[in-house]
Amino acid sequence: MLHNKGPLLTINLSERTTAESEIKEINQRYVGGRGVGTRLAHKRIPFDADPLGAENRLVFTTGPMQASTMSFTGRMNVTGVSPLTDGLISSNAGGFMSRNFADTGYGAVEITGKSDDLVAVHVRDDGVEFEAVPNLESATVSETVEYLEEDRSVTPDQTAVIGPAGENQVRFASIMTSEERAFGRGGLGAVLGAKNVKALTVGGDSVAEIEIPSTQMEIHREAATDDHIMKRQGTVAVMDLANEVEGLPSYYFSEQQFDGVEGINGAAVEEKKYKKGTCSQCAFACKLPTKDEEAGVETEGPEFEVAMAFGSNSGVNDIVEVMKSNTLCDQFGLDAISAGNTVAAYLAANDEFGNVDRIHDLIEKIAYREGDGDLLAEGIDRIHNELGVENWSVKGMDFAAHEGRVLNGQGLSYAVANRGADHMYATFYSVEYPLVDEEDAVDPLGTLGKADELVHRENLMALNDAGVVCKFSRDYMTPKRYESLFGADFEELLAVGDRIVTLERHFNNQRGFDRADDDALPYDLPNFQQALDEYYDERGWEDGVVPDNALPGDCQSVSA
Repeated sequence: MLHNKGPLLTINLSERTTAESEIKEINQRYVGGRGVGTRLAHKRIPFDADPLGAENRLVFTTGPMQASTMSFTGRMNVTGVSPLTDGLISSNAGGFMSRNFADTGYGAVEITGKSDDLVAVHVRDDGVEFEAVPNLESATVSETVEYLEEDRSVTPDQTAVIGPAGENQVRFASIMTSEERAFGRGGLGAVLGAKNVKALTVGGDSVAEIEIPSTQMEIHREAATDDHIMKRQGTVAVMDLANEVEGLPSYYFSEQQFDGVEGINGAAVEEKKYKKGTCSQCAFACKLPTKDEEAGVETEGPEFEVAMAFGSNSGVNDIVEVMKSNTLCDQFGLDAISAGNTVAAYLAANDEFGNVDRIHDLIEKIAYREGDGDLLAEGIDRIHNELGVENWSVKGMDFAAHEGRVLNGQGLSYAVANRGADHMYATFYSVEYPLVDEEDAVDPLGTLGKADELVHRENLMALNDAGVVCKFSRDYMTPKRYESLFGADFEELLAVGDRIVTLERHFNNQRGFDRADDDALPYDLPNFQQALDEYYDERGWEDGVVPDNALPGDCQSVSA
């Protein structure tokens, strides 16, 4: 089976030491990316670790497909315990860092401990340097990247940095790479901030040799020549469809359609797009460099989730104002989905929907934990009672845009996903709108009989994240192509995904997660309890808990 290569580099910030460990068997069994990150985290992070404590670890990983020249491979992964959900979480970002990371020759880089001073950690194939950077305290992402480029000759594509939000341990702080790409959901930027790391930089000339089958070129050619709407409008292309089926969260989830949709939809974004944008090696080019000269704003995006959170969910019908919100989140290092939803909760509590000046002010206050921003920095799950609004989150993570009250299988996915109400965990919405061929579509109504497809999609998405292959490759990655690229039977590959999901769930079980955490949707779904039972039966779990005999063989010695 195709898999990543290279040892684990452990960086201990408390002791300012580094160590290398051989992880060949883990690479072989878990492929790379999220798979290797999850296995290492499960093995090396204490089950009771404080997400913001020195014992938590961040594991940066890339995958074997970063040795290819194929489209959809410009991403990488980071894994750790989330300060937002309190569970194990993996986040991945696009851009151009992944291949620079691979140049170090390491299969994984793990950060543990805590530095006494604010530092930048420079990882090269010939060593690691700890640089004190007191000058970067409270610096924005662009200020940090500019310093690294001018003083260290490090390009933005070699960096993973945090903004003020990470330093101030905002629970949904992101780690930013290539300046505008985010390891977003789950708040791992706060973990880096708690460790007093302002930046991680990577580089070298020691990339592992991994032979990729020629199937990569077929996929690359199709991605380059296909006339796909996402090349023009990105993910926001789906907004009109979502609104049409009454599936666009609006006014802090109180409504499901938005009268001002024309001001923030795909056409509105396309009008502001001024050039192509892409990730490393990708000819699909679905990114959205946008600008408005009159307003003096230039950003990348917004994508659909952000246009929902800072648009319809906040009562804003002007794409330029959403672009401003997107830019502020990137600069301060905030997950724009959680930031937008949390701001929307504040607007609902104070009857201020559509107040863009307040929105932009709150984004900055959240990043610096000033005034009302200090409360909002804790996230919806922790503050909804104080605000007097409904808790629109699952396992601490607020909802993405794809509406489970309309797409019932997606609603079930939100409920059971190990990282909470995140749309990318199974991308079940894609088969319910549908965004796939008719023969692969699923009736959006009802939850029963969907467990097998949900498990299949969770496993497949986990495999993609181990690969690492972008999930927007769905129109190009067939089972035969997976088999060709990875050199294994498709069912064997899905078993890798199953191991990843199982280990995430087991880790979270040790932290107290069980059926009650899955049974926490803020709305009713038909036959939901039976659907949960079907899902657990399909997984071989007992009321949301992984029994010892269901653990992967290499983890059987782990006690519950």
